[in-house]
Formats: sequence, structure tokens, C-alpha cells
Amino acid sequence: MSEQVAGLSLSLRGVSAGYGSIEVLHGIDLEVEAGQVAALLGPNGAGKSTALRVLSGRMAATEGQVAIGGEVVRKPVSERLVRRGLCCIPEGRGVFANLTVDEHMWMWTYRGGVDRARLREDVFSRFPELGTRHKQLAGSLSGGERQMLSMSRALCPGIKALLCDELSMGLAPKVVSELFEFVRELAARGVTVLVVEQFAHTALSVASTAAVLVEGRIRLRGTPSEIEAEIGRAYLGEASTVARGA
Repeated sequence: MSEQVAGLSLSLRGVSAGYGSIEVLHGIDLEVEAGQVAALLGPNGAGKSTALRVLSGRMAATEGQVAIGGEVVRKPVSERLVRRGLCCIPEGRGVFANLTVDEHMWMWTYRGGVDRARLREDVFSRFPELGTRHKQLAGSLSGGERQMLSMSRALCPGIKALLCDELSMGLAPKVVSELFEFVRELAARGVTVLVVEQFAHTALSVASTAAVLVEGRIRLRGTPSEIEAEIGRAYLGEASTVARGA
């Protein structure tokens, strides 16, 4: 896992999005520089997952501009963004319960052009638990092991940006710590990472910048230390004394 990569910048400018007549995002601005780790925080229902869906091409914005790697995305197509190096880890583990760990390695490399044996070596070296269970169905793994398996796709060559949705949800603190250490390692290689979290502390420990989303609007943005000092007020929707969101 030592190869350096050129990360992709991520940008939402004046983006609104929703479901039918219900608008969830109200003109938000979010910028993540290439190679940066950013945390998008906020309470349940704030619109964090919707922002990730728009960035990953799974949902079209109703207003505003989306740009990946400096290129404006005019027609959001997930497959095209994946080919550019965008990887999304959805909430709820994102693995197939009826496939084995080894079969997931096949899934991550099905397009060809990737050394599957090398990927297995990298994955099992980083997550030894998966190596000892490589013939097991994903549905029989623990929640932490399933999240490790889901995250393992970020080790595929060509991944330049990683979107993680509620990485820590339902997991033991030790597992959460290990997964966020993996995020730190990816960032050290140059991979851009956007972490969406309801629980702020661990995400802020690996981030270089952060923003707080409340009721579909950015309430606060700044450094992790600024955000940690003000996040309670931001969650409650009160005016911030530092780094107000636009």
C-alpha cells in the first residue's frame, strides 16, 4: 500500500437536491482539496448521505454545480465516476451477504487490468481477519469484518477519492479506531477522503478540515479544533462564534 496517487478534488457549489417535492439540500457549498481528509458532520436526517449520493453520481442535483477532479459533472453517471477513481462506501456495510470474501475480491477487480492476487495480498495484509475467513460468506462475518471487507475496495489500484458514509455506525470502538487508521493511511498515499459521520470525535481526529450540515444547510466549517469547540451549538442550529458556514 505504498504507492502514491494523485487524489481527486471534490466540489459542491450551490447544490440543492431532494426526493420528489421534498428538498433536502438547500444550496450547499463544499470543497475538498485533492489529497485532503474532510469530515462532513451533522445529526441524523441533516442531508449528509444525500450530499454523498450527489457527489458519487447516484443522484442528480436539482440546482448548482458538482465537480470531481476539477471537471464539472454534467450528467451524473456512477460508473463513469468510478472509472475516474471515485470509490463510495455506503452506509450499511455495502457487501453481498451470499458472496464469500474471495468472491468480493473478484467483484472489486471484475473489469480486468488489476492483479487480483496482489489485491488479495494487500487486503489480507491490512486486514488479517479477512485472510483467515476468505472462504466464508460475508453474511457470516461480524459487523466490523463486513465493514473491513467493504473498505477493502479502496485498496484497488486507481482509487483516487473515497467517500465513506457513517463508517463507525454500530461498531465497537476498537474496530472504529482501526478503520479510521486505515483512512489515515489512505490519505498519506494521496487519496482524497470525505468522511460523513453523525458521531464527530473520531472523524475529526483524522480530518484536516470539517463542516457541519444541519437541516440541509452548512452551519459551520473550519479546522477540526474549531469544529469540536462549536459543534454542540451547530447541531442545535444556534449561531456560531467562529468559522460560520455560508
